[in-house]
Amino acid sequence: MRLQLPPKVTRIIHTLQANGYEAYAVGGCVRDMILGRAPDDWDITTSAHPQQVKRIFLRTVDTGLAHGTVTVLLGEDSYEVTTYRIDGEYEDHRHPSHVEFSAELAEDLRRRDFTINAMAYNREQGLVDLFGGMEDLQKRRICCVGDARERFQEDALRILRAVRFSAQLGFSIESGTEEALRELAGSLACVSAERIQVELVKLLLSGHPEYVLRLFDMGIAPVALPEMAESALEAETLEKAAARLKKTPPQKALRLSVLLYPIGEKKAGQALRRLRFDNHTIDTARRLVRWHDYPLPEDPVAIRQAAAQMGEDLFPLVLQVQETYRDVSAVRGLWGEILQKGQCISLKSMCVSGNDLITLGMKPGRAIGECLGELFQDVLENPEHNTRQYLLECAKRKLEQ
Repeated sequence: MRLQLPPKVTRIIHTLQANGYEAYAVGGCVRDMILGRAPDDWDITTSAHPQQVKRIFLRTVDTGLAHGTVTVLLGEDSYEVTTYRIDGEYEDHRHPSHVEFSAELAEDLRRRDFTINAMAYNREQGLVDLFGGMEDLQKRRICCVGDARERFQEDALRILRAVRFSAQLGFSIESGTEEALRELAGSLACVSAERIQVELVKLLLSGHPEYVLRLFDMGIAPVALPEMAESALEAETLEKAAARLKKTPPQKALRLSVLLYPIGEKKAGQALRRLRFDNHTIDTARRLVRWHDYPLPEDPVAIRQAAAQMGEDLFPLVLQVQETYRDVSAVRGLWGEILQKGQCISLKSMCVSGNDLITLGMKPGRAIGECLGELFQDVLENPEHNTRQYLLECAKRKLEQ
C-alpha cells in the first residue's frame, strides 16, 4: 500500500533513517490516510532516543522527554517524535508508572489502544499492520489491541474513546471489546472530568452524535453523565434527543443543549460545571436549554420582544435548535427582515441612553431604569420610534409628569 505523506513528515523520517534509526508515521494519521480523511496531526515513532532526536534536528521542544517525546519544529509546523516504548504498570487506570524505551516497533504498537490506531507507515517498509488494523477498518469496527480488558484496565479513558471513535468513523464496536467495555465502565470514575469532557465533545461534534445513546446502553452514562443517568429518563426521551442531535449543527453549545435539555436548565448547568466547561459554553448551553421550546409566533413584534428577552446573540441559536423539531422558516424570514432593517432589539441599540435622561434632568436611580424600559417597549412594538428626537420628547413628557 502506497500512502502520501506530507513533505515535512517525509523529511523527518528520512533524516532519522539517514542517521541510522528507524522511523514511521504512526497511529491516527495512518488510519485517516487509509480512510481518505485529512489527518488532524502527524505523529512519528522512532528507534532513536529523545536526546538522539534532539542532536539530529536543529529546533526541538522538550515535550515529554520522560515518555520519549520531542517536538520537532520545521518552519511554522511542529511534529511529535516519540521513541518506541513499553509502558510499565498502570497503577491509577490512567497513566503508566514508568516507560521503557525499546528498539522494536512491534513493542510500541502492542501498547496502543485500538487496532486501527496501531499501524505504522513509511515509504521503504510500507504499511506495518501487526494486529489486524486493516481488517478492522474494512469491517468498520473498533477492536482493542490484544486483550480488551487489559487495555481498558490500563487506561479507563479508552472506554469512552471507543465510543467516540465509533461515532467519528461510523463504526461498530467489536463484541469482545464491547463486553469488556460494559464490564469495566465504572472504572471511568478514575478519569478526570476534563478528559471526559474532551471525549464527550468529540463524540457530540462527530458525524454520528446520536451514538451518545451508547453511553446509556453500555453503562457509561452513570459516570460520564450522572445528572442524566440519575434522572431515569425514558428510552423514548433519550431517542428523541439523539434524533435532534443528528439534525443540530455541529457547534458545541448547540449540541450540548440538545443533549441536556431533558434534564432542565439547573441540572444542565450542574453537569457542565462538573465537566469543567468554560463559562461561555456553560452560559450559552444553559440559556439554550431554558429557551429550547419557547413558542415563537410568526409576528414581528413578538419576535423582537423574544429576541430582546433571550439576547440578540442567543435568538438565532434558539432558531437552530428549534429547527430540529419544527418548521421555523417563517420566523427565520421575519428575523432576517428585522436584521436587514436594523431594527432595535436591545437597549444598547436604542437611540437614547441613561446619560441622555440624566442630561434632561432625571435623577440617577430606579426612575431612569423604568423610563428606559418603557421607551424600549415602545421601540420593540414600533421600530420606527427609535429616533433620538422622538425618544427624548417621550422622556421629557415623563419627566414633566
